[in-house]
Amino acid sequence: MSGLIEGLPDAISLRCLAYIPYYLHPKLELVSRSWKAAIRSVELFRARQEVGFSEDFLCVCSYHPNNTWQLYDPLPNRWMTLPELPSKRMHLGNFCAVSTSQKLFVLGGRSDAVDPVTGDRDDNFSTNEVWSFDPITRTWSMRAPMLVPRAMFACCVVDGKIIVAGGFTSKSKSTSKAEMYDSEKDVWTPLPDLLQTHDSTCIGLVVRGKMHIVYNKVSTVQVLDSSEMKWRVEDYGWVLGLKAVVGDSLYVMNPLEGVVFKQYGRTWKVIALATQFAQRIGMAVVGFRGDLYAIGGGIHPNRTGGDLTKLSDVHVLNLRDEEPTWRCAAQMSRCQGTVLGCTELRI
Repeated sequence: MSGLIEGLPDAISLRCLAYIPYYLHPKLELVSRSWKAAIRSVELFRARQEVGFSEDFLCVCSYHPNNTWQLYDPLPNRWMTLPELPSKRMHLGNFCAVSTSQKLFVLGGRSDAVDPVTGDRDDNFSTNEVWSFDPITRTWSMRAPMLVPRAMFACCVVDGKIIVAGGFTSKSKSTSKAEMYDSEKDVWTPLPDLLQTHDSTCIGLVVRGKMHIVYNKVSTVQVLDSSEMKWRVEDYGWVLGLKAVVGDSLYVMNPLEGVVFKQYGRTWKVIALATQFAQRIGMAVVGFRGDLYAIGGGIHPNRTGGDLTKLSDVHVLNLRDEEPTWRCAAQMSRCQGTVLGCTELRI
């Protein structure tokens, strides 16, 4: 990597390149070999940090096509497709996705792949595989596996560490085990077991700095005290629906009722209608850059009279308005249908 820009030291050239948006990087690589080396170098991303330039992306994986991830850049309002996740498990689902240390992590899950010869389904219900995507090199890497294979589990990032808990190790066996991952050391450490387990899917949410674990149709919430690494059980009376955290506030979309709630202490207030999602299944609801995003999903065949209608739509609820309103963002350019994973990534 030398002579990037004629007449300038490489250190200064890297600072200039640091301000160029990430979605243009593939085009910059075509300039020369030295530019390609610079664009995929750790030094460039250090320069981005030094000049205070960062970008937020939304990472989305859907059931169609298999194991494909896309990044959404809100500034040019466009989608980029990542290299395919190289896991041998076809149609990996019920995994968790989070980001930390400027990397995307895909953890656990299960496969519903069918052997093309025997017609049998994959007997390994859950996996402990962990993959990370490095946006610098644009490659996937296998990381240290979780201590417990799991699917349909809770996962959050707290103080830079990935915490996983609960889920299923087999089709009929749930687990109370919890563990924490240090991405810098690539090491998993056991945590105290959950106080309660239920035979249902659970999710993890970070609300005001604390990890909350919510089981489907269960009123109680388990909260992790990260200072003492202990769980406690609370009954907050959270309303049913698709939950997402934006800032320090919890929002819940109930498509059947066609409304979006916002939590105010122990009370809930309807802040927007969501009647356009009443017939939709398999979509993701996530907080991103201060707004609420509703992504993908499909319309059930019972309501269309045919196959599942797979959608690539992206709707954004502008929460900064006094009266929040919906708008449409660019549709996913490749992913469509049921969303399997969704998280924010800062580069």
